[in-house]
Amino acid sequence: MFKKLAIGAAFALAIAPVASNAAGGGDQHIEDFAFSFEGPFGTYDQNQLQRGLQIYTEVCAACHGLKQVPIRTLSDEGGPHMAEDQVRAYAAENFSVFDAELDDDRPAKPVDHFPANTAAGAPDLSMMAKARAGFHGPYGLGINQFVKGMGGAEYIASLLDGYTGEEKEEAGTLFYENTAFPGGWISMAPPLFDEQVEFADGHANDVHNMSQDVAAFLMWTAEPKMMARKQAGFVGVLFLTILSVMLYLTNKRIWAPHKSKTRD
Repeated sequence: MFKKLAIGAAFALAIAPVASNAAGGGDQHIEDFAFSFEGPFGTYDQNQLQRGLQIYTEVCAACHGLKQVPIRTLSDEGGPHMAEDQVRAYAAENFSVFDAELDDDRPAKPVDHFPANTAAGAPDLSMMAKARAGFHGPYGLGINQFVKGMGGAEYIASLLDGYTGEEKEEAGTLFYENTAFPGGWISMAPPLFDEQVEFADGHANDVHNMSQDVAAFLMWTAEPKMMARKQAGFVGVLFLTILSVMLYLTNKRIWAPHKSKTRD
């Protein structure tokens, strides 16, 4: 019985990579970027988030919305942490929302959410970094997810940086070769190119670096309270550790007299 189970398990592990590739439509290359927010003590890079916001505003917002994200959170500590007057100016200059009371559009305010964008039929990016897993272990086991995390930000950065320049047309639709996309071909044209966006801090603006910046920003939109959760988790672990030590020492002290009588 145990021999049959062992053989079955070995066979399942052997065919797993094949099944995974079949489901994905081919090989995917997801680069394991070293983002600042990774690990138990990682934090968001404020400057990187601000650069990512700029890329989203100047490039991505033309097709993709962020309807789950309140504009006011741009001033939150741990996020882009923009000054409140900057957030007000940013909202008014870049977005408009429909006001039922006015029965017309008006400039957006910090209390509004980023507007949805359905004009191009492109997906909303609010939760994209959580919705897409970048790392895949043996089929169904999730080993890489346990070691590296889900890798949503890595998937986004790899996708934006994964265009090879090759194109093909099928059924009247133009596809672009992309090493990170399942199947290897994607209908979205390359959205980024070198020196497309100029940063006030003079940071590198090649595709490789801009891909990481906007991916980090989209990770923040999906997990704006990540740092608070990490801090709460650390405090919880520290408390449980201290409590365990105190219980151990208390237990020894309570039972020490009885153990000495037993020896006598």
